[in-house]
Amino acid sequence: MTAAAYLDACQRRVNAAMLDILGAAPSHSPALERLHEAMRYSVLQGGKRTRPALLYASIEACTGTPAPACADTAAAAMECIHAYSLVHDDLPAMDNDDLRRGQPTCHRAFDEATAILAGDALQTLAFDALAHDPGISDALKIRLIQLLARGSGLAGMCGGQAIDLQMVSQSPDQATLEQMHRLKTGALIETAVLMGAALASASTAQTDALSRFARAIGLAFQVHDDILDVTADTATLGKPQGSDQARNKPTFPALLGLEAAREYARALEQDALSALAPLGTPAEPLRMLASWIIHRSH
Repeated sequence: MTAAAYLDACQRRVNAAMLDILGAAPSHSPALERLHEAMRYSVLQGGKRTRPALLYASIEACTGTPAPACADTAAAAMECIHAYSLVHDDLPAMDNDDLRRGQPTCHRAFDEATAILAGDALQTLAFDALAHDPGISDALKIRLIQLLARGSGLAGMCGGQAIDLQMVSQSPDQATLEQMHRLKTGALIETAVLMGAALASASTAQTDALSRFARAIGLAFQVHDDILDVTADTATLGKPQGSDQARNKPTFPALLGLEAAREYARALEQDALSALAPLGTPAEPLRMLASWIIHRSH
């Protein structure tokens, strides 16, 4: 199976799960219809579903078998968190973007207040879905909720976003830039992989290998994103090309130069692949995803 085919299969699974949990949300009141519509708009208007795919592939890497049905709720919860982060990231107080995935951003399609609430509701929906999945044991629910909360909060995505806001028009060194992106982008990618490990009842050795993989590929994802911001066009990206440069944000191409940034992404890919060596053939989907992550066009 190619990476594209694997991603397509993962997208179908997680999209169906997201429809289920969105359908279970209490939207029967007419007063809630607009908020519910904004939530659906934000989470179902496209997206590569990279993090759910990494979650599914991590389970396969540990068990040698396809991810079970109970992984679908965890994958959907992960994507709800990711969608909420994009809605808030696009707000005028943050990046003030007009396009996301080729469509008007949530605050443009609806309004700013509705977008804030849609993000808030998607975040809480993620934890509610995990807490109420009958196919997951209580102990595992607690572990998954802990992982998702840490990866998306102060010690993860939100912390990285705070550093990002502080770094506008600054010239951080490479270590600072890496720290920011290991939190802002890498933390949720690592969380997806570790949630997969938890769902697979992975051994300590398997979890360690997956953690090393995720740490490398999470940073590689952001390095390649920075490269695409320079080299791709708006139609391909689905968001304004050159937006980081326009906002005076520090990026790896700006710090290292474009070719050196490409070399760094390739080195990180090799680190990720080396980490998977102990997992053998069952980790092949993760290897495919790693290659796709740093060679993708958008």
